Amino acid sequence: MNKQKQLESNLEYLKLPYIGENYKTMTSESAEKQLTHMQFLTSTIASEVNEKQQRASERRIKQARFPVLKTLEQFQWDYPEDINTDLVRHLFGLDFIGKCANVIFLGPPGLGKTHLAVALSYQACMHGHSVRFDTAINVINRLDAAQKAGNFGQILRSFTRPDLLCLDELGYLPIDQRGADLLFQVISSRYETGSMILTSNRQFNQWPVIFDNDKTITSAILDRLLHHCEVVVIEGTSFRMKEKKKNICNPE
Repeated sequence: MNKQKQLESNLEYLKLPYIGENYKTMTSESAEKQLTHMQFLTSTIASEVNEKQQRASERRIKQARFPVLKTLEQFQWDYPEDINTDLVRHLFGLDFIGKCANVIFLGPPGLGKTHLAVALSYQACMHGHSVRFDTAINVINRLDAAQKAGNFGQILRSFTRPDLLCLDELGYLPIDQRGADLLFQVISSRYETGSMILTSNRQFNQWPVIFDNDKTITSAILDRLLHHCEVVVIEGTSFRMKEKKKNICNPE
């Protein structure tokens, strides 16, 4: 086996695909720049590491199942009439994940709660954390179906295993006793073992309405969620309603 074939075989064995695909170009560029052996080796390994990190980030983003990707830079800060900007920016440092703490975004529809939840979850993916994103109702429905199909434990683990679970739109649809019990199992299983992000259009004193006016289950859920939690309250008029009114007032 010649030296080139041997090199390619060794790179494949060591699972260094990026170097394997690009070593000729990298060698040529190194010669042109007159890099030392140490500089070439450092640059080559860094390129492989960067490629692996990029692939890992893409894999985590895919596994998170985001409905759409959003970033903090895209958030329109001028639409909410009141939001704790400093707290939101602090959360994007992701310290809360290391503490197994939670984040809850509260406010009326159309103020960017889901945007911030997705952006914060996306930030977590980009910094090496496993994430799962879904609506609260979808989680309940999946667990209900799993219980009937006999694979409840497997599906429950899919919501409790990730470093961060994001539950969107809690409170938009009513949840019956069975649904509340299923959701409680998720929240209880993650208590002090993994972080959660939730969005809701209802203030905490209205949460019994979400859970069929069951104050006992509501209290149990809030107790676990709020023990270690940052709450971001957003106030203002819906972004979508503002856009609709603008179009009505200024037709083309």
